[in-house]
Amino acid sequence: MSARPLDGQVAIVTGGGKGLGRAFALDLAARGAAVVVNNRNRVVDADGRSAADYVVDEIEAAGGTAVADYGAVEEPETATRLVETAVSRWGRLDICVTSAGISSPQMFHSTTPENLAQVLGVNVTGTALVAAAALKVMREARSGRILLVASTAGLHGEPTVSAYAASKGAVIALGRTVAVEGARRGVLTNVLLPYATTQMTEAGMDPRYAEVMTSESVAPIASALVDPRSTLNGQVVVAGAAGIRVADSVEHGTVRIPDGPLDPETLAALVDESRAGEQHTYPEAQAAFQGFAADLV
Repeated sequence: MSARPLDGQVAIVTGGGKGLGRAFALDLAARGAAVVVNNRNRVVDADGRSAADYVVDEIEAAGGTAVADYGAVEEPETATRLVETAVSRWGRLDICVTSAGISSPQMFHSTTPENLAQVLGVNVTGTALVAAAALKVMREARSGRILLVASTAGLHGEPTVSAYAASKGAVIALGRTVAVEGARRGVLTNVLLPYATTQMTEAGMDPRYAEVMTSESVAPIASALVDPRSTLNGQVVVAGAAGIRVADSVEHGTVRIPDGPLDPETLAALVDESRAGEQHTYPEAQAAFQGFAADLV
């Protein structure tokens, strides 16, 4: 296998200036991809250079190819520009990794409308806009790989970060939807749920595991998922410390509601019976509906 399996490939990485996004951009470039490194300019140095510029410097110093973009992902013009930059500079777009995200912790009962809108705007709208713009180009080319970065908070919930958990749950559902739609045109989409010690997570990371939960240990998994040789589609992959496990949405056994009034005790017993039944996974919601209906009608 080539030491640079992504030679000739062109990638967009949002949130690519720091943490996981930086690790993703560096790893993709090391494998041969040209990378559009997106990171909004929250902080610049005395020379007006930002985190994205420094990642581009690292890539070029290692012999790679990259260009910086400073747009906010929740703004529609950023998505358009990212795709146009890739296509105008290198004539194609093969890979899209949506890593930009914010947390802004607040207890649910204290969540302000402004905080909720900001978190959903960056994490959901920002992810969707960039992925959709990339998908349009990839569908025309009948080839491409999209990786949406979410969180296990979107699977299980997480106290104090209700807006973040809701946003990442939405990203998981979005990724599974895009996977079904894109596969018809050769575009495969997966969702990555990383465990990594970054600026966003370091305060809440268990200190016993902080050192091994590096962004660099997750990056090769991301790169493998967007490799053109990968045939994985619609997968939700939990990754950290150079390990993975796959997550699924599971429905348990179908049980009938008995005739007559339904009281809480009976419903609780039915829930237990369902949990004891056969587990089912589905590629999309209509398949789940058909399976449920077939059991009852």
